[in-house]
Amino acid sequence: MNENPSSERPFVSIVIPVRNEEQYIGKVLESILAQSYPADRMEIVVVDGRSTDRTREVLQRYQQQHAFIRCIDNPDGYVPHAMNRGIRAAQGDVIVRIDAHAEYPKDYVQRLVEWLLRLKADNVGGVFVTLPGGQSDLSRAAALAMAHPFGVGNAQFRIVDSDDETPRLVDTVPYGCYPRSVFDRIGLYDEDLLRNQDEELNARIIQSGGKIYLIPAVKIYYYGSRRNLRSLARMFYQYGYFKPLVNMKLKRPASWRQFVPPAFVLALMLPLLGALLYRPLWGLSAAALLLHALINAAVSFQIARTQKKWRLWPYLWIAFLTIHLAYGWGFLRGMVDFMLLKKHQKKRVDVALSR
Repeated sequence: MNENPSSERPFVSIVIPVRNEEQYIGKVLESILAQSYPADRMEIVVVDGRSTDRTREVLQRYQQQHAFIRCIDNPDGYVPHAMNRGIRAAQGDVIVRIDAHAEYPKDYVQRLVEWLLRLKADNVGGVFVTLPGGQSDLSRAAALAMAHPFGVGNAQFRIVDSDDETPRLVDTVPYGCYPRSVFDRIGLYDEDLLRNQDEELNARIIQSGGKIYLIPAVKIYYYGSRRNLRSLARMFYQYGYFKPLVNMKLKRPASWRQFVPPAFVLALMLPLLGALLYRPLWGLSAAALLLHALINAAVSFQIARTQKKWRLWPYLWIAFLTIHLAYGWGFLRGMVDFMLLKKHQKKRVDVALSR
């Protein structure tokens, strides 16, 4: 499958949206430069959201050494705007989105492109291996929670732990490897979605009759877990907040797993509000919290035992609770802002995105 001469391989444009990534941009560029895909058949398009740190300085050093690295300005500063600018400027027949907060095996691009052609797919992607964003036990626990069904539902690209080469038909993959023609057919990224833009794009691919495949043996080593509870909560709040807007644009739920956290938050909130009129109702909130606490404790215990790190148990428990509460509250807030107040129709939705 990988014996085609270089000239017969499609030209690939690797698009990297960045903003203030001086800590990671050098690592990800080195990861791409080490790829087995022929260097004369690819370009790197870095789209910078006007970084205020040393990101541009690092980029310029690499550009001086490698002519196929380009840098494009993204005055909007957000990922969907960056991707759209990068895709418009790209020269390739295949678009590979790369995130700066990850590292990639040497055959990452080669394998995705080969699977894209072999399957005649509209998007293919690999599996997240979520790495701790720091050295603390909380950061390690957050990484484990973000790779467990209790934390993220049945999102295959987060929970699959396999080296299986068999492609799986799925509803979404991280980042992605697309034939350029997909964007001609269904359009570019939706710039209203500062989060969840990949999910909405992939849903449009499927609605148009396209197919998306996950390749379990292809790994993405993702520095996605947060260093503290505040940043973990902010990230999942944002994921939840934009989910109702995704549903509205698709005119259907993108997935059913998204409703569990807001249902949990409602199970806590509504009885407490009702208790203002009838005090015994507060017991329903207590029961919901107790049920979650018991399930959470059992799941956290099992993970800690598997990892043989018992000290992680309380951190796992609080990480799961934080994820569920933050996502659920964000979802409910998004329902009010988008479904009732139509905030997205009045002005651009600006939120301080976490990294």
